[in-house]
Amino acid sequence: MSDHHDDVHLDPEQVNLSRGSMWRKMPIIGLVLAAAGLGGAFALKADHAQHFWFSYLVAWYGFLAIGLGGLFFVIVQYLVRAGWSIAVRRLAENAMMTLPVICLLGLPIVFGGGSHVLYHWLEPGVVEHDPMLLAKASYLNEGFFQIRIVVYFVVWSVLALIFYRSSTAGDRDAEVAARNADRMRGFAAPALFLFALSLTFGAFDFLMSLDPHWFSTMFGVYYFAGTCLSIHAFLTLMSIFLRKAGYLKGVVTDEHYHDLGKYLFGFTVFYTYIAFSQYFLIWYANIPEETFWFKYRIEGDFLPLTALLCLGRFPIPFFFLLPRGVKRMSGTLFVAAVWILFMEFVDMYWLIQPVLAHHHALEPGGDHHMTMHLGSLDALTFVGMLGAFIATYTFALGRSALVPIKDPRIVESVKFENF
Repeated sequence: MSDHHDDVHLDPEQVNLSRGSMWRKMPIIGLVLAAAGLGGAFALKADHAQHFWFSYLVAWYGFLAIGLGGLFFVIVQYLVRAGWSIAVRRLAENAMMTLPVICLLGLPIVFGGGSHVLYHWLEPGVVEHDPMLLAKASYLNEGFFQIRIVVYFVVWSVLALIFYRSSTAGDRDAEVAARNADRMRGFAAPALFLFALSLTFGAFDFLMSLDPHWFSTMFGVYYFAGTCLSIHAFLTLMSIFLRKAGYLKGVVTDEHYHDLGKYLFGFTVFYTYIAFSQYFLIWYANIPEETFWFKYRIEGDFLPLTALLCLGRFPIPFFFLLPRGVKRMSGTLFVAAVWILFMEFVDMYWLIQPVLAHHHALEPGGDHHMTMHLGSLDALTFVGMLGAFIATYTFALGRSALVPIKDPRIVESVKFENF
């Protein structure tokens, strides 16, 4: 180790996955899950095309939230020159490295026929007979939609690669690590601007345009809050899993758990503020063109789901994470992180699947009931996306050290204490 690491010992066996460990085998397991899940879902697609694409979008956008959250976490840590987070930053860098693969899995939605099933404004003749869609035609058209999505995917993937390569290149030499840290700190501000724009408009295009008559300027921030909760929950789980497996001991400490817990608590409040503000403004104005989006989410089978979202996104995690001790114990923090990740996927389901139920309710001969269909396609697409995520993440996990071992501030991160 170089001189500035003399007062802390980073055991190579603690910060690198051993060759015989289960973690080294996880990419293969992930690929098997991905092939089984997505293969099974595609096999059922012919008879259930609508259900398939809506289920696919739920699973895909849920795991995209973790990848985008990882990219945001890394950018912000560089931007504010944070010291505490360096010990867990590599775990977030590996999460953002799932973005190229996740983006590839998003291409079938745009170019594989999924868009015409999901977005009825792409159906021939619909726009011409709808004054509101006609007014939005310069934005909501297939060509421009495809161009925007490709731009988002390129931005996310390129930013992830730039930050990852800069960080891992520093593992070999302390001077390179210091120089790259300074360079990335300067790059973080424009990167954050690109990230904010692409995430916001990506949420508009993929999620909000499922209901093209409805719009909310807060919707991008709503999804952003979910990505922040997702990545901090994911980092918490990975830190706990790796420590239980014998890695990162003395590197990731209870102090890091405490900070991750504080972020889970803080972003729970932030998410609630955004979600309630969006709802309150629409409820108060009481304009039919806006209220219908919430109206059919509190009808039929979706009313209990909405109640679960209201309770599970705020009161339950808020009061659970309130005590200091909960945020410093791996057992209780593990429960909170699992719950928050679970609620992120509930949120994605709540945002996406009611659109399909609404279409079915209004079909000729429909019973006008908001029926929730949760079945094998939902399970298969989730397992498939989970497998792809596990394969990509664990592959990245084994390619480099689990922490930026030569970062000039790694000592500060390992030894920091909460007050």
